[in-house]
Order: sequence, then C-alpha cells, then structure tokens
Amino acid sequence: MAHIQTQSEWEAEMAGRLLQFIRHELYLELRHLEPALSALVYQKTDGLLTFATDGRYLFASPEWMIRVFKQNTPFLDRAYLHTVFHCLFRHLWTGGKRDARIWHTACDIAAEHVIDALDKSCTRRILSWIRKHTYDTLKRQEDGISAAIIYRWLKTQKEEQLAAIEREFYTDDHRFWPKEDELQKPLCKQAGQDWDQRARQATLLKNRRGDSPKDGEEAFAAQIRAAKGRRSYADFLRKFAVRKEEAHLDLDEFDLGYYSYGLRLYGRLPLIEPLETKESCKIRDFVIVIDTSYSTSGELVQGFLKETAAVLSQKNSFFQSFSIRILQCDEQIRMDQTVSAGEDFERFLAHFKLCGGGGTDFRPAFSYVERLREAGELSHLGGLLYFTDGKGLYPQKKPDYKTAFLFLGDYEESAVPPWAMRLRLEPEELLHEY
Repeated sequence: MAHIQTQSEWEAEMAGRLLQFIRHELYLELRHLEPALSALVYQKTDGLLTFATDGRYLFASPEWMIRVFKQNTPFLDRAYLHTVFHCLFRHLWTGGKRDARIWHTACDIAAEHVIDALDKSCTRRILSWIRKHTYDTLKRQEDGISAAIIYRWLKTQKEEQLAAIEREFYTDDHRFWPKEDELQKPLCKQAGQDWDQRARQATLLKNRRGDSPKDGEEAFAAQIRAAKGRRSYADFLRKFAVRKEEAHLDLDEFDLGYYSYGLRLYGRLPLIEPLETKESCKIRDFVIVIDTSYSTSGELVQGFLKETAAVLSQKNSFFQSFSIRILQCDEQIRMDQTVSAGEDFERFLAHFKLCGGGGTDFRPAFSYVERLREAGELSHLGGLLYFTDGKGLYPQKKPDYKTAFLFLGDYEESAVPPWAMRLRLEPEELLHEY
C-alpha cells in the first residue's frame, strides 16, 4: 500500500525545495558566494518566525517558510542572505563582552547595509527614511562601516532612537549565536574557521573576474576586511609559542604495561622509566613595542597591557624561565623595561606611564632590538608585538623572528609588509566598555 504523505512530511519537503530555490536565485546574481550559500545545513525548528543560525545549521520553521513564500518571496532571499552575511562577517564569534542587544543590532545594520548596497533584483527593497538616514550618518564616520564601528555609534543613541533602529533592521533570530563561554569549544571554533575559509574563497572568486568593484561589492569587501583575522588575542598570542623540552614527567609517552611487567619480572627494576622531559609548545621570550606617538591613547595602551597580562597569567602559557622586553617608541626609543614574571608585570602596570608623543616610525624599534640581540641580551627571542594605530614608516627588511602589528581599528593593508602578521583590535575590547 502506497504511503500517504502527512502534512508535516509535505511541509518538510516543501521547505527543502524552497531553500534550494532561494539559494539558486541568490547564486544567479552572486556567483562568488557559492561556497557560502550552500554551507548551512537545514534544521527544521518549529516556532521560529524567521531564519536563525549557530554557524553550522540553518534553523527555520517549514510552515513559516511556506507562508512567507506565498506572500513575500523576496523577503526569504533577503533574510537568508542576511543570515549568511552574519557568518561571513564573523558576527557570531566577535561579540565578546559587548552589550548583546546593541551588538546584535549593529550586526543587523552591517549585513543590511551590504545587501542594500549590492542592489540585486532578488533582494531589492525601497529604503525607509530611518534606513537611509542611518546609512548616511554612518558613511560620515571616518573609520568606515563595520559592526564594531556601528556598535560604538549605537551606544550614543537614546533609547527611543535605538528601539526604532532595532525594529527597522531586525531580520533574523540570533538566539542560537554562541555565548562567550562557548567560543572555545571545538565545534564552535571550527565553525568560525570554516567561515574564514569561505570568506577567502568568496574574495578570490570575486577578484578573479577582474571587474571594477561597484559600491555594493566594495561594501561587501570592506566587511570581509573588517572581519579578516578577527580572533581572540589569546589565540593570536599562541602563534608565538615555540617547542622546547622542559623538565616534566611525560605521561603521554609512559607505557604502564611495560613498567609493571618489569616490576613483576625483576622485582624493583622496571623495564622503562618515565621520561623526565616533555616537549611543550609555549610562549618563550619576546618583545612588546608600544607606539607612543601623539595619536595613541594612554588609556588604550593601559588596556592592551592589561589584556596581555591576563593572557600571560594563564596556566602553562610560558616556560618557567622567560622574559618580556617592553619598549616605548614614537620616532625613537623612549623607554626599555624587562618583565620576567607575573608579579613583575603587575608592578609594571601599577607604575606604567606613557613616554613620547611625537611622530610614528617603526624602524628604530627594530634597529634597537637587533643591537640587543648582537649584545646577547635577546638570545632566545621568540617574536615581537607592535601595538600601534598603524600610521608610520615600516622597515623594509624582514627580521628573522616572528613579527606582528596589533592595530587599533582600520589600517592601510597595502602599507603593512607582507612578512608581518597583523591583528585588528577594537578600542572597546581594550577599554572593556561593553
């Protein structure tokens, strides 16, 4: 006897077909987004009145999708693209300790701005006055339009204005976005890394065409640049870890079976002794350079150093013997201090004062470090971190140690030497004004 399809089964089948239809319509006009458009795995979720995601699954109610398709098909295309853009722009993983309500609204504005700027037929809509006024206001911001910059602007708005903006830009449900304590879980971290890869693929596919970018495409590229390399400072600092053997029982290499067999056979003579050293991957000695030019805020520098101290105080971050050389430099070296332990770092922070205030030149710090190495004072240098606003002269020659520039906000990508690692830090991350 043939199976008679139930209404629930029919709705599930229709939802799958509608999702294929949405992806196809978007792909026809946004071919460079192919890897991203098909990435989310559909998960039937009754009770939702829009799309939702956790970075791996797309949650939606079949009944809602069917009803909206009959009434307003373009909204499904737009809402789906909006959700995908949240993932591509790493909004799910970069909220930190910010106010959740304001951050979610900022992310919605960032995603909607790109969709409106792209102006594709399958997602086009008339701009309301609130929407147009918001975009015009944000375009006057010097640092561009990104979720972090929008967040700062939203924090200056009155409650009535914020509520109106929130209603205007609300598109998808953020209830499944990872909480702060979930960000380090393997599946969550892997999802973020996968979307990093899809963002790079989308950029490569777009650049391969060689067309002159239109306003919408430039808005998309700007969001990708803003999201590029966004990861926790702690994860970034681990790039400076080095492998070295230290005195430590390596239980991973210890075979209890052979050890016990020796005791049984020879009495007190085990066949294998546990290894007394273990290869560890930790942070070794390195240099932190603080840009003390007139454009760098002392409050932000203090915040950066406190954040660094918090990372370094984590268990097993350093070898038992280590040192940090902290330099202050504008167009010349203003201060040089060595910190060798957690308590030293706390004392350093308690008495820290910013020295300098001139122009920015990165070269003197690198020359000074080379002189210290030649003098044998930095014989185990693992790397150099340069905290700066990015507006200065870079050295041309690549040093033979890891180097990273930590930028406050936007920076000129083309000016940074290709051999340097880079990480963009948002001011509110350091000031903890969430």
